Amino acid sequence: QVQLVESGGGLVQDGGSLRLSCAASGRTYSISAMGWFRQAPGKEREFVAALRWSGDSTYYADSLKGRFTISRDNAKNTMYLQMNSLKPEDTAVYYCVAARSSSYYRYVWEYDYWGQGTQVTVSS
Repeated sequence: QVQLVESGGGLVQDGGSLRLSCAASGRTYSISAMGWFRQAPGKEREFVAALRWSGDSTYYADSLKGRFTISRDNAKNTMYLQMNSLKPEDTAVYYCVAARSSSYYRYVWEYDYWGQGTQVTVSS
């Protein structure tokens, strides 16, 4: 099993920045990819970004490219999501996810492990 714990959410003003962190523990050697999803009230869970746990490949939702940056620190088993130029429509619960194997990186069903989520609220 892999445990994922998110941190870094909070309240920020329109145009502000936040950095989310996700610490992985347990059988981290089984992880091949990690990522972020988000879910706003009344909406479906949507893909934000993902990366392969080895190598340099990263993947983003088209609508978020240029504002969000995903990164990792393998030595700390931690993944990050830097969010800049935040907008009220970015308000959501952000979930950290991990997969034992992944081909497309952007679908809920690809991920085996989910964190509890962290709330991000962007005020206008």
